[in-house]
Amino acid sequence: MTPENAKVLVYSSPFCGYCGAAKRLLQKRGIEYTEVDVMFHPDRRAEMIARSGRQTVPQIFIGERHVGGFDDLNALEKRGELDRILAET
Repeated sequence: MTPENAKVLVYSSPFCGYCGAAKRLLQKRGIEYTEVDVMFHPDRRAEMIARSGRQTVPQIFIGERHVGGFDDLNALEKRGELDRILAET
């Protein structure tokens, strides 16, 4: 699946603990995602910043909706809202 049609897109970098935590949460839930490594692809980092308005990773999108970083994703999961957002996409 390409980033352009990914239902869940995670902009990340390899040495980011929060990126790993976000990916583990998604994997634990069985949610497929596409990962974009911004460390070695400055054009993709610029894309992430333009889309999210943020410079830190991870930045997570569900469809066109910017979810935020790991803390935001985790909060959605704990409130039981993640499934609803996924279903709407």
